[in-house]
Amino acid sequence: MTLWLDVEDLFHYALKNPRPSGIQRLSFEMYVALRELLGEGVRFCRHDPVANLLRTVSWEAVEALFIGLMEPPTPSRPAPDASRAAPPGGGLARALAGRLPLAMRDPLIQAVIAQRHALAAQKAALGHGGRVLRAAPTLLRPPASAGAEQLASAGEDIRQLARPGDILGVLGSPWFHPDYSGFLARATEGAPLRTALLVYDLIPMLRPEWCDAGLVRVFSRWFRNFAPIADRLFSISDATARDVERWAVREGVSLPHPVETLPIGTGFSGPSVTAPPVPPAGLAPGSYALVVSTIEARKNHLLAFRAWRRMLEGMPPESVPTLVFAGRIGWLVQDLMQQIENSGHLGGKLVVVPDPSDAELVALYRGCRFTLFPSLYEGWGLPVTESLSFGKLCISSDRTSLPEAGGRFCLYIDPENITGATEVIRQACTDDALIAGHEAGIRDGFRPVPWRRTAEVLATRLGLQAA
Repeated sequence: MTLWLDVEDLFHYALKNPRPSGIQRLSFEMYVALRELLGEGVRFCRHDPVANLLRTVSWEAVEALFIGLMEPPTPSRPAPDASRAAPPGGGLARALAGRLPLAMRDPLIQAVIAQRHALAAQKAALGHGGRVLRAAPTLLRPPASAGAEQLASAGEDIRQLARPGDILGVLGSPWFHPDYSGFLARATEGAPLRTALLVYDLIPMLRPEWCDAGLVRVFSRWFRNFAPIADRLFSISDATARDVERWAVREGVSLPHPVETLPIGTGFSGPSVTAPPVPPAGLAPGSYALVVSTIEARKNHLLAFRAWRRMLEGMPPESVPTLVFAGRIGWLVQDLMQQIENSGHLGGKLVVVPDPSDAELVALYRGCRFTLFPSLYEGWGLPVTESLSFGKLCISSDRTSLPEAGGRFCLYIDPENITGATEVIRQACTDDALIAGHEAGIRDGFRPVPWRRTAEVLATRLGLQAA
């Protein structure tokens, strides 16, 4: 049996974003682990929107794209070609697309991609005849370094390769597609394929107030249309599994199987990094508290800002660590960013490190006094387990999946109780024994989950055999 993984969302994400978010990191780690576990029993496919097909794409192409996201371009190393699917104009088109509402942006990008595919196919047909046309789109070909067997099957319609028992795995974020379930129905018609879907969270449906309105529409349409027809449903936490099951009851949807939770790995492989000896932005080791995540309303950076404001009003400035926000600036935080600017970054006590590299993140984690993750809603909580993997105490929200991620190793706060949260944070800022005790507990008891374990559980539940 073969596990076919739809990776179109990763290529789509790379059109508009310079760095991966949690979903791209998590799905890529699963791809790496599944490939190591299953060998040739796992293969990858992309969308051909012209012919309504899923076509094979090499692992080398997938890996190269992700590494390109992990290693931002430098003058000596240009950015990787995102499968030549970017709109004409490169960076300018990406910047313009980023200004559009999601509900307009993603269908527009899909139309541009389809147009480019069609033009490439027409050009190929004129130059080389129908044989090349049938092999289009050329962007699905693997690199020249691929072996003869890979080259022979490059860009093939997976319906011609699928065998009884094969599974199409949807482990990423394909809700950008305006008609994902319809596309899959057409692209797999007649093929003996079952489907398996991994659900990260239902935040756009359950808490739309924290999301872009376009995302709420496209995500809701995707999930309502696809989840009920997927043969197997998996989730990244028990909290998300409960959300899906409650949604099914509320909507009167009969799920074919109970939602199954996968153990989520800790840490990321990616390219090796050499962290600088000291943290970025002139930060001294031990002098700051760290918040790692996209800066958006749901992540609740506002709580941290207000807690630091209160501490600075009642404590000597030298007793208050610097607060560091490390992450891309997202949506619904215009007011917060203006407050940060108006306050002079809390008199210099707040530092924003936008789009940090992996090397910068490693240095920031190693040098922080503790981390803070006051999110209002999560599907899992990668920053929590990352913090623990570096041996650092995390002061985490007590909501949704976060207690699953942090276990007994975190200090938990109510993310809507500023007064209570400020007191916990104040204690962590001033009590060295508290920090030392928690770090000792983490060192002695925390055991990171290897990504191979994630792959093994998924493979076992799908009935796939290790290579």
